Order: sequence, then structure tokens, then C-alpha cells
Amino acid sequence: MKSLQDMSILITGGGSGIGLGTARYCIERGAKVTICGRREDKIKDAASSLGDQCRGIAADITVANDREKLLAAAVDHGGQLDALINNAGNMYRGAITSLDEQALQAVFHTNVIAAMMLTGLCTPQLARREGSVVFVGSIHTRRAFPGASPYAATKAAVQGLTRVLAAELGEQKIRVNCLLPGAVFTEINQRAGLMDDETALQRLQGMSDLHALGRIGTTEEVAEAMAYLICAEWVTGAMIDIDGGLGLGITQDPAITNREEQ
Repeated sequence: MKSLQDMSILITGGGSGIGLGTARYCIERGAKVTICGRREDKIKDAASSLGDQCRGIAADITVANDREKLLAAAVDHGGQLDALINNAGNMYRGAITSLDEQALQAVFHTNVIAAMMLTGLCTPQLARREGSVVFVGSIHTRRAFPGASPYAATKAAVQGLTRVLAAELGEQKIRVNCLLPGAVFTEINQRAGLMDDETALQRLQGMSDLHALGRIGTTEEVAEAMAYLICAEWVTGAMIDIDGGLGLGITQDPAITNREEQ
């Protein structure tokens, strides 16, 4: 098992939520982390809150020049590149009968295509360090949420991509894995204009009973699993659920429940 100490880690979508939580977790354990996001004020504030071990870069990963700038910044900051966390993502929801093709292409561009292109760009640097790529998937591929087909389709694509790249990059000793978080409070729905912070948190907390463990998760808990995939030297092509049992799809049988209560 590798150590996070002195690693150079690049995290897309690092200004909030899982990305920011992972950056904090890794920095606390001695890593140098480069984070990026589209909103310059947000990413600069996030980086400032994490100290000198973090560098924040305003970048849009769907733009080729920004991807090149981002990789250069990460290598300059950390002296190398040990891990790439493809965390940036957008949300798009809608009934299958009313989807907008341009919006659908946009969510695939961010969630899948840009991550593929950035991974390819980072591969030579990662190969020098026998490094790691982690894609962030979603519980949406384990449990069906009507109206979320665009987002779920992008995350299913990411899972397929993970296995192919694990095989493709294995000869270069690059490990590729995918983490599937469950209900964790992030800004993805708010950025999509679907709800405000309070509504988003209430929605997630209302899902607590759907989890085998009876609660939603935290970004730190996801970061722990992320760190494992960064450091585990014989794990590749894996899909790891970090969801408190939400993906189990637990169904309460009233007949059995009533019998047990008697």
C-alpha cells in the first residue's frame, strides 16, 4: 500500500463537495493537491482554505487548452503526478420524452468525454509514477431514479470506461478504478438549477431510511475510500460502492415486519 505522503494529486471539480473533501483528506496526510473548477472565485477560496499544499486552477475540463494548463499546473505544484481524480460532473434530469439534445450532449461532454481526454493527457506523467486514476461514478447505476436517465447513462459509461482503461493501461502499471458514492451532500443539483442548498439537503436526509445504515454519508467517508483506491497497489478495474447500503435496494415486506413485531 502506497502512502499519500508527498504524492501529487490532481482533482477535477475540487471546489466543493466530494472533490474538496478529498483534497482536504489527502493534504492532511501529506499530499500536494491541485484542484480545479470553472468558477474562479470558488476555486481560489477553496484552495486558500487548504493552505500552501493546495493549488487552485480556474479551468473548464471540456476545453483542450484548459486541460493542458491544468496538467502543467499539477506537475509544477507537485513535481510529478501520482493520481488523477476525475470528479467533475454536471447533472441533467428530464423525462425521456422531453430531453434536449444539446443539454444531453453537454452532460456527456463533462461527465465522460472530458474525463477521457484528461486521462489520456495525464497518462505519460502517471506512467512515470506507476500512478492511479479514479473515476467518480454514482449510485444511479445501482438504483433507478426515474427522470435521471441522462445522468445515469453518463455514469454507466464511466464504469465501462474504467474497466477498459484498467486493461489498457495496466502494462504501464497505471491503476484505474471507479468509486460509486451514494447520498452525500454536494452542489451538483444546485449548479444545475434544480434546487437550493436547503432543499437539496432536505431531499437527501429524506432518503436516510433507504440506506441499510440509516443515514446519508459525508464527504470525508467518501474521501477515505478515494484514498484507498489511490494507494492500493493491486487493485484495478474495481467498482467500489460507498453508499451506506443505498444501492442494495432494500424493500421492507410489511407482512414480515408485522410478524416480527408481534
